[in-house]
Amino acid sequence: RYHEQNGITAFHNFKFGPLFMRLCYELDLERPAVELIKDQNLRGFFSESTSFHILMTMLFKKGHFESAFEVLLEMKKQGIPFNKETYLLAFAICYKLDNLESCKISAKLLEEAQLKGDTLPLRALCFAVTTALKQNDVAQAKLYCSQIVKTENKLYNNLKVLVQLRSGLLEEVIKILEAAVEEDASPFVKKIEFCEQVLATAREKMEENPDLSAKLGDIYTKLQASGRITMCTLEDMLFQIPSSKKTPAKLLNQKQLGYQAAKPLRSNLLL
Repeated sequence: RYHEQNGITAFHNFKFGPLFMRLCYELDLERPAVELIKDQNLRGFFSESTSFHILMTMLFKKGHFESAFEVLLEMKKQGIPFNKETYLLAFAICYKLDNLESCKISAKLLEEAQLKGDTLPLRALCFAVTTALKQNDVAQAKLYCSQIVKTENKLYNNLKVLVQLRSGLLEEVIKILEAAVEEDASPFVKKIEFCEQVLATAREKMEENPDLSAKLGDIYTKLQASGRITMCTLEDMLFQIPSSKKTPAKLLNQKQLGYQAAKPLRSNLLL
């Protein structure tokens, strides 16, 4: 009502939209928040990405992925510029929805980002790869995987193995794993961990090929001996905050989520 009467959306550099959304977040008022952010009479009040990020994070936290997707489309409709946090949220939402429409939106967003020259976070691309795999679109997953620049990463390497497995390139999988074992000999090379889940998939795919199955068994033993096999699932890795020297990695499940203005959105996200 105040906005309708006065049309004031900001005070100097302070914008009221994010403050209102933070209140909705703390008070668990996601339903009215969704209605208000789509209200034509309030156009201009939620004129920046932060308001949409807070609402999508709240909806994601509560498992309301369809509503979060709806807000994402509304943000796009209103022409609010996307940034790295937006893309990360968008691809995570599409991953969770896991349907044809969200897969198409994921592909469209990636294409638009590339046309604009926007830099996507590594995990946003990893979400896109996994979403395509879940929809059995191996060609698209392979394309996304090829666009990942930072390859010295355990998430990327596990995804690459999965993409090659789904492509039927079993010998390539053996080469990737053999290279990882060889790197283990050097103390200067960062050691990449592989998911037990991914290796189990590889084992299943190679059952009918005795030679490859034997090679995989030997590689598995070496990886296990060097502590390179993790029980974390691929989804665990997707939703894991990258560790730093000061802060150990933490798994962000939906119960741990919280939104604090003092912290960057990236670290409080669904992820």
